[in-house]
Order: sequence, then C-alpha cells, then structure tokens
Amino acid sequence: MKVSTKGRYALEIAADLAMHSDSEHRESLKNIARRRGLSEKYLERIVKMLSRAGIISSARGVRGGYCLAKDAREITLLEILEASEGELAPVPCLTRETDCGIECGQCPTREVWGEMWEIIKKTAGEVTVADLQSQAPSQIQI
Repeated sequence: MKVSTKGRYALEIAADLAMHSDSEHRESLKNIARRRGLSEKYLERIVKMLSRAGIISSARGVRGGYCLAKDAREITLLEILEASEGELAPVPCLTRETDCGIECGQCPTREVWGEMWEIIKKTAGEVTVADLQSQAPSQIQI
C-alpha cells in the first residue's frame, strides 16, 4: 500500500481543521494551504472528496470555509484515507475477484498480504484526527 499525496494532504487538511476551526469559525483553504505550504488548487479537489464522505463540511459566504463535520475523536485515519485514496488494500484480491491466474487457495502470498492488510486497517482505524492534533508541533498550531 502506498499513500499518494492526495491521502497525505487529506490527513493534513483534517489535522489543520481540527486545530483551526469549529462549527462557529470555519477556515479558508487559502489559510490551510499557507500554513501547510501546499497548493490551494490541489487542496480544492481533496476537500470535495472529504466533503462527499461526510468528513468535513463547508459553507459559502462571508463566514464561509471548512470545518470538520464531526468531532475529531470520531474521525479515523482509515476513514480519511479511504475517502481520498479509494481502495487501499496492498493487493486487489483481498477486496474483490481478480484474474491473476492463481487460485486464491493456492496462492503462497495471499495470506501474508491479508495479515499485513489487517494490521494496517487496525492501526489506521484506531488513530483519530484528535490524536494527530495532540501530536502536532506547537509552531503549527498558531
């Protein structure tokens, strides 16, 4: 499993929103991009994915911007990565029918891939945005 910049930036956005916004004060993408040193244009595409998944909410207008759609303790890294990356399994046969030419029961590597995938899912499913927020260096929390 390789996490692309989309997934990494999605985590950055969620962590930033946990630190700098709430339902009363929404944050602009411009500020997030500036603080994180990321492209605002690229972040626009990612926030759309996160909004569709119900991870962040947005509002237009004078008090517009973005915030987390639910408490940071309820949003897991797995949820964010699945919303931004799609399928995360290290090999496709773990989540769907494939035609690799080897019967699954005869595959010498499928079991170890499955074990690794379960460890990744467990870990990513236990870490929350609140955990990221609590580990952030103080200079980013300005």
